[in-house]
Amino acid sequence: MTKTDTTAASAAQNDTAEMNGAEMILKALGDLGVDAIFGYPGGAVLPIYDAIYKQDRIRHILVRHEQAATHAAEGYARSTGKPGVVLVTSGPGATNAVTGLTDAMLDSIPMICITGQVARHLIGNDAFQEADTVGITRPCTKHNYLVQDTADVPSIIHEAFYVATNGRPGPVVIDMPKDVQVETAKYEVRGSAVHRTYRPQVDGDEAAIHKAVEMMAKAARPIIYSGGGIINSGPEASKLLVEFAQMTGMPVTNTLMGLGAYPASDKQFLGMLGMHGTWEANHAMHDCDVMLAIGSRFDDRVTARLDGFSPDSKKIHVDIDLSSINKNIQVDIPIVGDACSVLRRMIDIWKAEGYGKQQPSLDAWWDQIAEWRAVKSLSYTDSDTVIMPQKALERLQHFIKDKTLLFPRKWASTRCGLLNSFILTGLIAG
Repeated sequence: MTKTDTTAASAAQNDTAEMNGAEMILKALGDLGVDAIFGYPGGAVLPIYDAIYKQDRIRHILVRHEQAATHAAEGYARSTGKPGVVLVTSGPGATNAVTGLTDAMLDSIPMICITGQVARHLIGNDAFQEADTVGITRPCTKHNYLVQDTADVPSIIHEAFYVATNGRPGPVVIDMPKDVQVETAKYEVRGSAVHRTYRPQVDGDEAAIHKAVEMMAKAARPIIYSGGGIINSGPEASKLLVEFAQMTGMPVTNTLMGLGAYPASDKQFLGMLGMHGTWEANHAMHDCDVMLAIGSRFDDRVTARLDGFSPDSKKIHVDIDLSSINKNIQVDIPIVGDACSVLRRMIDIWKAEGYGKQQPSLDAWWDQIAEWRAVKSLSYTDSDTVIMPQKALERLQHFIKDKTLLFPRKWASTRCGLLNSFILTGLIAG
């Protein structure tokens, strides 16, 4: 889970220079470590663009459509672990960003979207390019702000980063009236830059964790169903997931958002589950007697018919988002907490209680899984006339499995895309 660095916030409290709202936005973003903004200019954000032009600390990446800005910011957030920042104008600029905001909300991607708005005295008068951005984006954001006072800009920017990156990550909208961008005030981050009511629960309930570990230790057909929450929790969560799976001997399956959280080459990995998943993963989920769902939300692409989903299993659900628990599937042991924190406690309890020695044999369960694996659900028929996508990926994996990169990073530009394609085709043919 990405945590916002708030040390700059406390340092900025002593910096009380007079500046306009647009300059405050750039200073606050810089203090928070932002190095790139994805945006498309418009009349209601021109003061911010003037401020961008006057500095070289933060790079602006021009897109051709506001939706592209949000998707680019999503990619930035996924690859860097930092929130993606978007800048769009009022009205159609803000509404064009809704698709990306919704995607970020559903996929738990931290994003700050700064939208221009008409001047405060025009709000509600159907002014040129006015839209109720706060009302429109409320269902598809973690939180949103309509800034009414220039002096509040620094605190709101810092608080928005806290909300976007803590707990279950997601998008936050800051609607910025044009006159707020122009007016001046003293730059000051008030308080601790932590939202007054939003306090995600990180540590799970101790009694529930003990009960869950005991239930897993007694299981004959257990499974770990992990999702994107493992990745959002940070690299340590993935390491703890591997440690817990290997000490318990339990098979592991991932959701699409969770791929990469567990090594796909490991013998305990069953592949992705759901309608596009493997035969063995889906059968194991259906026939298990205890399921540990961690950082996953029982999406309909996984469950299909709710009344037919793993009907005879006891279900443990670990999620930092309280609203995700018992939303789709009723579970036996709900645990609200961060995946990393809960996994760490599960490992400690498993070791302390010596459950590895008391655990029933899982040999029969693995024998059954081996039968499902023998179906080879991902096999394909090769072709002499067409390069099959599966063949391309297999050949690529053969050449890069022991390498960090196939091609030098300096080649990773658009102009080299064709060259890379030719090289890859040669590897496949070779």
